[in-house]
Amino acid sequence: MKGRPAPQRTIIVDGKPLPQVLDEAMIVAVVHGFYDKIRKDDLLGPIFNGAIAEADWPPHLNNMCDFWSSTLLRTGRYEGRPLPPHLALPGLGKEHFQRWLSLFQTTVHDLCPPEVAELFMDRAMRIAHSFRLAIAFNRGEDTTQVQPILQEVL
Repeated sequence: MKGRPAPQRTIIVDGKPLPQVLDEAMIVAVVHGFYDKIRKDDLLGPIFNGAIAEADWPPHLNNMCDFWSSTLLRTGRYEGRPLPPHLALPGLGKEHFQRWLSLFQTTVHDLCPPEVAELFMDRAMRIAHSFRLAIAFNRGEDTTQVQPILQEVL
């Protein structure tokens, strides 16, 4: 059956169209750039390098690209559960998430236009707070004491 080509769908995130400049290549650049920083970081490097074997880094990076592609581009490629591995890390605290967010912010601001960096950071801030709440709950801590990390302190 002939007819007009199907219109391209516009992805809407938080009531706004997704910036067209955000694509898979940008997600790959962000994920790889971010984890390069993580692996070299004095605070986070030992945690990540201790939890992920050298041979497992390529699949992990692919998985993280799928995660961000699903999160921002709505591709549906990610089928994992990101929280359980973090629950298994002893001693993971606010300072770790604050450093994670700081490195992520530096990465997205270096690699993305401002509107895309803002989109990445909004999601990262939500994820960090959600994980912190889940970790506190899992440890039997009072979750009402877990306050969001503010972007102004990064």
